[in-house]
Amino acid sequence: MVGPLELFADVRDLLELGGPVVRILLGAAFLLWVLIMERWLYCRRNLPALAARIQAQWDARTDHSSWYARQVKRKLLSEATREIRGNLGLIKALVALASLIGLLGTVTGMIQVFDVMATLGTGNARAMASGVSAATIPTMAGMVVSISGLYPILWLEKVLATETSRLNDHMITH
Repeated sequence: MVGPLELFADVRDLLELGGPVVRILLGAAFLLWVLIMERWLYCRRNLPALAARIQAQWDARTDHSSWYARQVKRKLLSEATREIRGNLGLIKALVALASLIGLLGTVTGMIQVFDVMATLGTGNARAMASGVSAATIPTMAGMVVSISGLYPILWLEKVLATETSRLNDHMITH
């Protein structure tokens, strides 16, 4: 079993080998998961209250069949959808951005390799290895961050669709 000190040492080594791009990825991953946890807590705690509030606003209306009533229903559903979605757009952007930041790390690492090749020649494999490491670690880290955010996005999209559909079904128009 890995102890906490070994884990921190491994993370420190990863940050050193990957260069400054991995630090940026670490910050993006932290922000991504803070936003995901915020949406998860919102869905668990606030979403039922939102649905009840919107249903109560609809039930308080006496008119459910006119054109104006249908527009009010659309407005209520639109407001609920906007509130349910919250930071979902930012979460999607961070997922896409993480892989692009990883590619940036690939480019900077390859620049290091070419710099070593220009100064020391192609015969020094040990000197080129640090550049190759700096090229591959950010790519891998960017993909890990991106893939880790995909499943929560799918879950949040499912919750959005289900809750919006449920609200629409319960707001009966005559």
